[in-house]
Amino acid sequence: MDQKTNQPWQAKQSADLYGIERWGNDYFGLSDAGHVTAKTLNTEVALVDIVKGMVDRDLQMPVLLRVENILDAQIQRLSEAFSSAIATASYTQSYRGVYPIKVNQQAQVVEEIADFGKRYHHGLEVGSKPEMIIALSSLEPGRLIICNGYKDEEFIELGLQAIKLGFECFFVIETPSELPIIIERSRALNIRPMIGIRIKMISQVSGHWNSTSGDRSIFGLTATQLIDVVDSLRQEEMLDCLQLMHCHLGSQIPSLEDIRNGVIEASRYYVDLVREGAALTHIDFGGGLAVDYSGIQSEDNHSRNYSLEEYCETLVGTLKQTLDNESVAHPVIVTESGRAVVAYASVLLFNILDTTTFESSGKSLAQADENPLLAKLRNISTHLTTDNIEQSYEQVHLYRNQIRDGFKAGQVDLRCRASAENIFLDVLHNIADALDTMDQIPESMAGLKLSLADIYYGNFSLFQSLPDIWAIDQLFPIMPIHRLDEEPTRQAVIADITCDCDGKIDNFIGLTEPEKTLPLHPLKVGEEYYLGVFLVGAYQETLGDLHNLFGDTNVVSVRLNRDGSFDFVKEMIGDTIADVLSYVEYEPKQLELSYRNTAERAVQQGRISVAERQQMIKAFRASMQGYTYYEREN
Repeated sequence: MDQKTNQPWQAKQSADLYGIERWGNDYFGLSDAGHVTAKTLNTEVALVDIVKGMVDRDLQMPVLLRVENILDAQIQRLSEAFSSAIATASYTQSYRGVYPIKVNQQAQVVEEIADFGKRYHHGLEVGSKPEMIIALSSLEPGRLIICNGYKDEEFIELGLQAIKLGFECFFVIETPSELPIIIERSRALNIRPMIGIRIKMISQVSGHWNSTSGDRSIFGLTATQLIDVVDSLRQEEMLDCLQLMHCHLGSQIPSLEDIRNGVIEASRYYVDLVREGAALTHIDFGGGLAVDYSGIQSEDNHSRNYSLEEYCETLVGTLKQTLDNESVAHPVIVTESGRAVVAYASVLLFNILDTTTFESSGKSLAQADENPLLAKLRNISTHLTTDNIEQSYEQVHLYRNQIRDGFKAGQVDLRCRASAENIFLDVLHNIADALDTMDQIPESMAGLKLSLADIYYGNFSLFQSLPDIWAIDQLFPIMPIHRLDEEPTRQAVIADITCDCDGKIDNFIGLTEPEKTLPLHPLKVGEEYYLGVFLVGAYQETLGDLHNLFGDTNVVSVRLNRDGSFDFVKEMIGDTIADVLSYVEYEPKQLELSYRNTAERAVQQGRISVAERQQMIKAFRASMQGYTYYEREN
């Protein structure tokens, strides 16, 4: 029941409350039955139906869900938006997208991008030899491979061989020291290299990762270094090999104006490099296309103030205008959009194990011989008004603290202290209700509602599955995936199951700015309550760590069908306890042997029987093969 209107709560109200239509990018919605749905191919599937399929397959929470159609759809949207912008602007060259493997290196993700990307000639960006191996084994000749990062002889040889096989494989020079190696290895193998050159952008962008641009950016060549590279290539009669200019504008850039300014600067570099004699045919704008995590369409770090179409039109139109003014031929446009391609396709699903509430238990009835301070606490609640609310707030803390001090000094017993805590919570909730009627909340009480919020304990590890929340205060959309036709009456923060005070989420997407609590439903006895963390496809799997030795979660990839059904296309069982122990240099067999010996000594000492020993060893072995997360009994 909606408390304000006395009307039954509807799913549409939950959609507005959690903002799913603002950040869902038309990939997620809400059914009238109150279920979050994944949407594509003009169909939608409830996530709880997918969860039921997981449970039937004995895949326990937490689970990382990937929707392959969404991955495909983002590649399609990106490619077609650029094609439309190119046609509208009468731009004479094409667009070639490449996916940076570092954003999510998981095989299921890269393989799907490589496979579906064929129709759009979508390539891959690599920054290491392992990523180069992935690219060479995932793509067919003719596709684009952009090689960034530091490159040794082996890396360069792999790229040169790729060129000979028919790949468009560009070596992007990040530092001048790479050029002599490229020249030497290409001559040794008698293969003409395809060379790119990364310029150091001066235009400073906004957002979390603005250090990738400007004078202090760690990659790219200065104007002086660019001239040195051009002169060296001319001297080596290899200037015709310089065919690509790379200019990483930034990552997760929220402002379209910043993007436009960066393209203007990059275009000037391009014009002058062509005039220097470089045989440029491609311009690579790197990453930058932001994901609107908050859905508020602003210049906030977690948002963006432009659409995909506006992004493409800005790149194409700004570049064309500059080049046309200088009568320079249009190059192939390349972007390395990773976050925008993969973020939407992955959802972390987990169940809530328990809650802690900060409410009175109701066991604080007045007693004839009770401590006088208890009566003073009750009196505050009785006489509370908006006029004396600040004084009441100070007094309730004063009396509660006096009782706590008395308890520590042995002057107050445990029952008295418990009564005081109950009355204290009652008064605070009354104060919180009174604050809702006030136009301005006193500064001293700004954090009151957060202090009264429930704690919902989620079956996941923040450090393994959502490391950016801990590391850089990243916001992800979080909401229940069912029961959304019911009003969420609790305000909560979310704690994970690691024994770490940082393992919590207390910053959530709000209507216009972040909120410290998340509206949730009270748990029902005997029923699971599932939450989803959305837009987690970029970086989270790659950056996750083994805090408390919680390993990789179960992973499920599904494909939605036009008839409203769905198929489980891939399943990956999460790390077992034995797996994660081996990652930190323990040998599982040796651990079992040590435990066997301990159990055998207990038999010899008469502590346990042989039968008990065997049962213990069997349980130990089963645990070693079990999931690292909390498992419900079947």
